[in-house]
Amino acid sequence: MAIQFDNRAQKKKSSRLDPSSPGEKQPTTVSGLLVRILCLGIIAALAVMLTPALISTGQWAFLAVIWGIVAVLVVVYATRRFVPAKYLVPGTLLLVLFVIYPIIVTFQLSSTNYGDGTRTTKEVSVSRIIANSAVQADGARTFNLSVGSEGSSTGGPYTFLLVDESTGDAFAGSPDGLRELDPGSVTVDNDVVTAADGYTILSRVEVNELSQGEGPLVGFAVPTDNGVITQQGFRAVELSSPLVYDEATDTITNTQTGVDYSPVQVGDRKYFTSADGERLSDISWGENVGFGNYIRAFTDPAISGDFLGIFAWTLIFAVLSVATTFALGLFLATVLNDDRVKGQRAFRSTLLLPYAIPAFISLLVWSSFFNPEFGLINSTTGLGIDWLGDPFWAKVAVLLANLWLGFPYMFLVCTGALQAIPSDLKEAASIDGATGLTNFRKITFPLLLVAVAPLLVSSFAFNFNNFGAIFLLTEGGPFSPDNPTAGGTDILISYTYRLAFGGGAQQIGFASAISVMLFILTGILAAIQFRATKKLEEY
Repeated sequence: MAIQFDNRAQKKKSSRLDPSSPGEKQPTTVSGLLVRILCLGIIAALAVMLTPALISTGQWAFLAVIWGIVAVLVVVYATRRFVPAKYLVPGTLLLVLFVIYPIIVTFQLSSTNYGDGTRTTKEVSVSRIIANSAVQADGARTFNLSVGSEGSSTGGPYTFLLVDESTGDAFAGSPDGLRELDPGSVTVDNDVVTAADGYTILSRVEVNELSQGEGPLVGFAVPTDNGVITQQGFRAVELSSPLVYDEATDTITNTQTGVDYSPVQVGDRKYFTSADGERLSDISWGENVGFGNYIRAFTDPAISGDFLGIFAWTLIFAVLSVATTFALGLFLATVLNDDRVKGQRAFRSTLLLPYAIPAFISLLVWSSFFNPEFGLINSTTGLGIDWLGDPFWAKVAVLLANLWLGFPYMFLVCTGALQAIPSDLKEAASIDGATGLTNFRKITFPLLLVAVAPLLVSSFAFNFNNFGAIFLLTEGGPFSPDNPTAGGTDILISYTYRLAFGGGAQQIGFASAISVMLFILTGILAAIQFRATKKLEEY
């Protein structure tokens, strides 16, 4: 008994000395502790740097999320507790930031009319409408202008920092109105505000860039008791306008003519329009439209008319792309998996070359191959096929190019799956009299499908929305003169892209609604496929 006690004591003592002993907390090394402190310090410092900008712009939700992430990281990694969370937190954060959050933002945008001409609020749009009709009156005030941002220089919100040329008083002007600044809160140099508390002063180059095209300073107006203040180069002038906006009735009245203009819905946006249909301005604004974008997708004849045909081709394109690439990849993997084949490594390396070349380069090269006059395919074979001009042959060309791009991936997947199948099963089947084809059909192929079925589903989902293959090769064409909107090779994603962005104005809200519907449709199809592949579990 004494010997047994000594042995147990010795084992207990040795287990305490053994760092790999289970149940014992490992001591933290100095280098590991320093790395942990450094990483947490960097994350906390970034949060501190972002806090003033978020507070100044009122982004309270983002502020709470950022500091919540910092708190979680500190609690998880600054202590020895929550060991499983140390491995789960990074993946969970990346999932939320790069998957869940974009989906939420896309769904939120889909309920708005956000796009070209509707990027501003209604208040800003009203100020621009009034400013565009304003004229300079005798004795109107003039100002030296600088522009300040309460956030980033490119994100705003922006404020006119004005110095009255006659009095030298400093003002801050925004679409909400004009307010005088405390002389102690601003620095004025040569009658221009060069610094102000709470504002980042924009350079003249930045002001020029923001004042061009559809920049946020185009039409920027500051309402006053006498009219509005608008920008004229690096000066500002007070103008008087015959238009007056009444917030209570939501109307703009022309005091000279007495005509009232009310918001009237036109498509996905509103314009101030008189009772007889005269539009006051082409300026609109962004607002929530609810499910209007989704209703438009099913009721607009320009969209729903070609939807079923394009949807059918999208399914055919996705199915054939997966089927052809998988068949070719499996055939090559099976042939090169035979030990009797010499130079397997060289052949496998050669077959992976299409996978190593960027897809956009390969597609551009293939588009030159399909040129009907001097393309490689017609020149080599003597054919006179108009590959990209005929709808049928354009579809064949897209499938051929996608086969070239996709089979190396399937070759890799099938090679790994074949090498993972135990050779004992095939040897046992051969002893029982199974031929090579029977062996492959009854044993190898079912076992291979168990491994690659989820990858086939993901490949289907990818090709269902394979915008790059269509856009770079055919741009959705060919197009017929009587229907220039829907092309012969358009799939749903390229068709909706053209509808949303191919016209005169970008319709980001509508495009987001289409993206949400494609997301749901792809998810449903993938769920059906996953359910079907569960039958393979019996193998």
